[in-house]
Amino acid sequence: MNRFFLYVVTIVFLSTTVGISQVIHVKSPNGKIDMALESGAKIAWSVKHENTTVIAPSTISLTLDNGVVLGNNAKVTSIKKSKVNSSFNTPIYKKKTVIDEYNQVIVNYKGSFGLILRAHNDGVAYRFFTTKKGQMIIESEEANFNFDMDYKAFVPYVRDLRENDMYSSAFEAMYAEIPLSKFVKDSLAISPFLIDLGNGKKAAIIEAELEDYPGMFLTKNNQSPHSLLGIFAHYPKEERLGGYNNMNYMVAKREPYIAKVDGDRNFPWRAVIISESDKELANNDMVQKLSAPSQIADESWIKPGKVAWDWWNDWNISKVDFKAGINTETYKYYIDFASKNNIEYVVLDEGWSEDTDILKISPTMNIEELVNYGKQKNVGIILWASWYAINQVLDDAFSHYSKMGVKGFKIDFIDRDDQKMVKSLYNIAKKAASYKLFIDYHGMFKPTGIQRTFPNIVNFEGVKGLENAKWTPNDDMPRYETSIPFIRMLAGPMDYTPGAMRNATRSDFHPSNSLPMSQGTRSHQLGMYVVYEAPLQMMADSPTAYMKEQESTSFIAQIPTTFDETIALDGKVGEYVAIARRKGDKWFVGGLTNWSEREMTIDLSFLDKGIYSVEIFKDGINANKDATDYKHEIIQVANTDKLTVNLANGGGFAMIISAEK
Repeated sequence: MNRFFLYVVTIVFLSTTVGISQVIHVKSPNGKIDMALESGAKIAWSVKHENTTVIAPSTISLTLDNGVVLGNNAKVTSIKKSKVNSSFNTPIYKKKTVIDEYNQVIVNYKGSFGLILRAHNDGVAYRFFTTKKGQMIIESEEANFNFDMDYKAFVPYVRDLRENDMYSSAFEAMYAEIPLSKFVKDSLAISPFLIDLGNGKKAAIIEAELEDYPGMFLTKNNQSPHSLLGIFAHYPKEERLGGYNNMNYMVAKREPYIAKVDGDRNFPWRAVIISESDKELANNDMVQKLSAPSQIADESWIKPGKVAWDWWNDWNISKVDFKAGINTETYKYYIDFASKNNIEYVVLDEGWSEDTDILKISPTMNIEELVNYGKQKNVGIILWASWYAINQVLDDAFSHYSKMGVKGFKIDFIDRDDQKMVKSLYNIAKKAASYKLFIDYHGMFKPTGIQRTFPNIVNFEGVKGLENAKWTPNDDMPRYETSIPFIRMLAGPMDYTPGAMRNATRSDFHPSNSLPMSQGTRSHQLGMYVVYEAPLQMMADSPTAYMKEQESTSFIAQIPTTFDETIALDGKVGEYVAIARRKGDKWFVGGLTNWSEREMTIDLSFLDKGIYSVEIFKDGINANKDATDYKHEIIQVANTDKLTVNLANGGGFAMIISAEK
């Protein structure tokens, strides 16, 4: 008998008597995870991993504006069970192919709604669906995540609210490492949200396939000392310009409901990733697996790569005969640098046009000349725009600049994830694809799978990156930088914008606008180019700084931004991480540590049999005093070897491994 069908059982057969419950179980293919759904007076879900309670019974429902609660007095009308063992290609990702294996149950309820449950070997997910005619208004969604103990959590609190709208922010957050019971009342956190279950196990709350629906924040459920509750931005009622340089489109008033939706639809996935060791989190595909396939038939025009970026380094170039700044001469210098170093793109950040009208170009800029100059040098041009500015002239802007030869847009100051904004971002991505333009979303909530549906979205911010860290000397960046591979990166790629050539110890770091620096060592920065998933990866420092450090620059230029295979070698959240990625016949290995000096051993058994050449950048012997100190060497190894690397405080390493011919 099929083992899966033994796991899906109805404890009590269909009944019209309110209060009699049914419990449906679905287990993961490897049998370790058991997801249960109880239907009766309320619908509640729960999850166990072997003997560990991951999610204690937690009620879920949708409330419509007419007062109907989809989830109260729930009567099951049918149950459909299936198992899937398949794979799909992912050409713009950290691996070529994703294995997609799970057991699924579809539960239909009286009242034209239902739930889809999935149990994977690395976690579980559920989503509501409705089969009603016409439109519905969703007043609220109940999504509880109850825990049976006061576990430690990594809490990314919402910060920098936009003009006191609790749902609007830049989605940049450090992690407060606290027990669940200490979650600050009435505050909001963003996902992914990580919980330490003890004994090496962790659980991460995420969401996926967030289309035409608001994103989920998490807050403290005051009915329980260690429970979380999903909370959702209400639909905008009145909006106005405000914020930085009047570029944020702010919500002045919100409706009493969260979404207007088609009555016949699937709702976003609510998921929990479960790991038995931290390193499993550094190579997880749950969001990809839960997301809709690509809607772009021909993806061949989407070219990931690295980008010379201007804003972080304040256009600060030297030893030239012109005034550096937002002008054509400066950007030709950036293009020359990119071309010389095989950097695929240059981005023109804020200032090349009027802030709120991107069809009005600054008199100091000649965009067409720069695009043509870039073509001669094999360097593509990316244009920055605020969400408001581009949304006002979407077709005109995309048509005009794509004909000119612009490759894509970096769209900033989104700062919301209510239904209206989420729908807009899908629309922009679809429209951009029709003009063969790619998109890098900034001021953006975490990715939730849209990058699989529209792979022309080649990166997202939604991370407190080097851009923000430039100003915050009291933030512990190396600890954050060794946390995000296990937490934020669960959601998808992140535009952290690494590449600082001025590197500082903990005591020497200070904010600087025109000569910015990073916390931690040079090799720590280089390691990020392997560790951090970013199909469009920025080089944040200035061309002048990179040319002074040509050895580091040439090494960065060799590292791809998408890969054929990824292996998480080792790691501990907030402590250290080591990841290996393969592109073709070369392997790229990167590692980072927090402010603790440590020794890491890299087992090379992931290599095929043979002798290999390893080009390695690692912390120099004096990196604890001078964070720019590094050692660059080339050594020979075999797949049977283990490499020991010493990491300084805030240190790291990066390797390129090639087979000897």
